Amino acid sequence: MKTLDLAQLLRSNPYPGRGIVLGRSADDTKAVIAYFIMGRSENSRNRVFVETPDGIRTQAHDPSKMTDPSLIIYNPVRVFGASTIVTNGDQTDTVREGLAAGKTFSQALHTRTFEPDGPNYTPRISGLVKKEGDYVLSILKSADGDPASCRRYYFTYESPLAGQGHFIHTYMGDGDPLPSFEGEPEQVAIDSKTPQEFAQLIWDNLNEDNKVSLFVRYIDIMTGSWETVILNKHEA
Repeated sequence: MKTLDLAQLLRSNPYPGRGIVLGRSADDTKAVIAYFIMGRSENSRNRVFVETPDGIRTQAHDPSKMTDPSLIIYNPVRVFGASTIVTNGDQTDTVREGLAAGKTFSQALHTRTFEPDGPNYTPRISGLVKKEGDYVLSILKSADGDPASCRRYYFTYESPLAGQGHFIHTYMGDGDPLPSFEGEPEQVAIDSKTPQEFAQLIWDNLNEDNKVSLFVRYIDIMTGSWETVILNKHEA
C-alpha cells in the first residue's frame, strides 16, 4: 500500500467529517493518536474538546446555542488499563464497558451500528491502541445508505512500522447526503517528532470553515506516559 501525505489528504477534502489517525512515531518510541471533528451546522460547530482524567469529552462552547446534544456530545477518548479507546461517538463507553466485562473490541462494537441520522447514516469509526502500540481500527456503516443493512469492518495492525499511521474518517467528502468512507484506512506518514508538531500539521490543513476541534496524544511505549495537545476553534 502506498504511504500518503496526510496534509495533502486533508487539504484535498473539504469535509472528511470526523477522523482518526493511529500509528507510530518516526523514532519508534511513541504510539500516536489523533482525533478531529468538523461541522457544517451551527449546532455541530458549537463544540470544544475538554480534557478529562482519562481522555477528552465534547462540550458545548455556548450552551444557549445547543439545540440537540444527541450524536455530538460524547467521550471521544478514554483509557482502559494500558489501552486507549478513540471513537466518533458514545461507542467509546460501549467499548470500555465491553473490555471491562472481558469482551474483545469487536465483540463490544457488535452491539452498535451506524448513527441513526438518515439520510447520511454516518459511520461509527473506532480505534483501540494497545500497550505495546499495536492498534485496531473499525468502521460500522450502512450498506449503500440502506438503514436495514450494516457492514462491519475491522483492520488490525501488529508491530506497526516507525513513522507510519493509518487514517480513517466518516466521509469521502462533502455532499447531500454525505458519502461514507470507503475502502481500507489510508496509510499515512507520521514525520512529526512531537505531538505539538503533529497537531499543527493536521490543524493547518483541515478546512478552515468546517474544522472544530482536534486531539493529539503521543504515548511512550516503554513507560505508558503520554503528552496531549488539544486545539479548539472556539476557546474551551
